[in-house]
Amino acid sequence: MSDAILITGGAGFIGSCLVRQLIAAEPATRVITLDKLTYAGNLDSLQPVLADARHRFVHGDVADAPLVTQLLQTERPNKVIHLAAESHVDRSIDGPAPFVQTNVVGTFTMLDAARDYWKALPPNEQETFRFLHVSTDEVFGSLDDDGAFTETTPYSPRSPYSASKAASDHLVRAYFHTYGVPTLITNCSNNYGPYQFPEKLIPLMVLNALEGKPLPVYGDGQNVRDWLFVEDHCQALRLVANQGVPGETYNIGGNSERTNLDVVKQICRIVDHLRPDLPHFPCDSLINFVADRPGHDRRYAIDAGKIRRELGWEPQQTFEEGLAATVAWYLTNSEWVGRVSSGDYQRERLGLAGESR
Repeated sequence: MSDAILITGGAGFIGSCLVRQLIAAEPATRVITLDKLTYAGNLDSLQPVLADARHRFVHGDVADAPLVTQLLQTERPNKVIHLAAESHVDRSIDGPAPFVQTNVVGTFTMLDAARDYWKALPPNEQETFRFLHVSTDEVFGSLDDDGAFTETTPYSPRSPYSASKAASDHLVRAYFHTYGVPTLITNCSNNYGPYQFPEKLIPLMVLNALEGKPLPVYGDGQNVRDWLFVEDHCQALRLVANQGVPGETYNIGGNSERTNLDVVKQICRIVDHLRPDLPHFPCDSLINFVADRPGHDRRYAIDAGKIRRELGWEPQQTFEEGLAATVAWYLTNSEWVGRVSSGDYQRERLGLAGESR
């Protein structure tokens, strides 16, 4: 078996970061990227590695069982890192069906193909094979003012998105306990960084601030999230894939809890500093409180003590430094922004469950 990794969703935000990081940091590793190239997947995000001989891109669906089986048999990876997912809560409110199809059916398809592939491997290769499923802290539901999610927190998903991810997590555990497939699960907090699709909070606010458009803040803006820089997250995923114990779950958090309003105000300050020439200066004048998202969880917080104790991982980037670098990236990569924004999504409000926007 070659030292090869199959990454699903590798043209998305986190996936493309992982692919770029692997190609840069692990010269003996081949990377196979499988991505359907839906609205949030973009080959521009893989541009730095598309011509690299150690990288192969495959356009396809994780729910396509013959394709997945063929890829496993021809590429013979020793690791699968499954990131492919519909991931935007507001979109799941407007239309849950794609979330069930990709996140539940797609994960089942990947697991079932991986089980057959793993069972046919020689014993020594079975020992080293890993299937890492990348999930979210949203499966745990909402927290009060105190406490944090641990790996044993009961699941309590509140949106179609988080319910679909919870279902996929349960399937991954079932394939470990029932069939012995060496699976791992990670549950991460909110990611941010370069190359993120602009319907997510941070890039949406950066781009709207640049253009003088309203900055829509849901409800009172006091919903709290723990923010994780995407490069730190990908470092953690590589560590779990290489050193994690099969059957275990590892929470990955950024130790950076912030209210949504605080994040938006900090973005405004950075944009004001970098672009004091904007006619709508200061940018916080654009903040617009809008009707809250249905079922909006109040607070998420990750206890990442297990991965720190057992694998030695801690986030390296402070939120202030990471956010400043992220805003600067969007300001200097207008061509990427233009290409990914040229589809159906035009930075409108989503998640009103069929109500008028």
